[in-house]
Amino acid sequence: MKESEMLIDSHAHLQDRQFSADLDQVVQRALAANIGKIVCVGYDYETSCEAVDLAHQYQQVYAVIGVHPHDAKTLTADVISKLYTLARDPKVVAIGETGLDFYRDLSPRDVQRQAFVEQIKIAAELYKPIVIHDRDAHQEVMDIIKKEKAGRNQGVMHCYSGHLPMAMELMKAGFYISFAGPLTYKNARKTVEVASRITLERILVETDCPYLAPEPVRGKRNEPANTRHIAEKLARLKQKSLAEIAYQTSLNASRLFNLKD
Repeated sequence: MKESEMLIDSHAHLQDRQFSADLDQVVQRALAANIGKIVCVGYDYETSCEAVDLAHQYQQVYAVIGVHPHDAKTLTADVISKLYTLARDPKVVAIGETGLDFYRDLSPRDVQRQAFVEQIKIAAELYKPIVIHDRDAHQEVMDIIKKEKAGRNQGVMHCYSGHLPMAMELMKAGFYISFAGPLTYKNARKTVEVASRITLERILVETDCPYLAPEPVRGKRNEPANTRHIAEKLARLKQKSLAEIAYQTSLNASRLFNLKD
C-alpha cells in the first residue's frame, strides 16, 4: 500500500489474551499493511487500563475506556469513579464500548440499560465521543440515544448491523457508522446496502479483532492488518479507489477521536 492508502483500525481489542504471545508482531504486521493508527477498546475496567497501557507502549495505538454490555453488572460506583480518573490520560480518546446486547444477555437487560446511560453521562461530562455496541437491541439503543442525547460529542456505532433508516437516524444524531469483517460476508445483504447508500463522510472501518475476521481470512484470528480487506470491499461498493476510501475513513476517524499525528 502507498502512503496515501494509510488506514485506521477504529476498533480493536489488542489486550485480548489471543494476542498475548505475539502482540509485537501483530503491531508490526499492521504497520507493514499501512494501518497507521489502531484504536484499542476496553470492555471492562481491567481491559480499559490495559488499553491505556498499550496506548503508551505503542505510539500508533489509542485507547477507549468503558464497560461492555456483557460486563454491565461490573459497572459499580467505584468503577465509574475510576473511569473518570482514567479518562484524564491524554491517549484516551472515547468512552465505550457500551450499549445493549440482547443476543447473549450476559448481564440483565435493566443493568445493561443503566450502564449504558451512566457511560453516556461520563462521555458528556468529559466532552468525549462514545463507542456503542448494539446487538439485537436496535430500537432500545435508538430510544436511549435520543433520550440521553448520546451524540452530543459525536460517537460511532461500531460493527454496524442495523438497517438503512436507523443508520440515517444515527448520522443525524451525530454518529459515524463503522463496518467490520461482516461487510465482506456473502450473506451480508443488509450491511452491504447500508454501506453502499450512506455517505462516505460518516464511515469508519474496523476489525473488532481478534473476532470477526473478514474474507478471505474468515475463521482465523483477526488482527488490525486485516482492516485492508474491509476497506477494499468498501471501495468496490462505493466504486472508488482504495486510496480514496483510506483517505476519507482515516480523516473521519481522526476527526471523531481527535487523533494527533
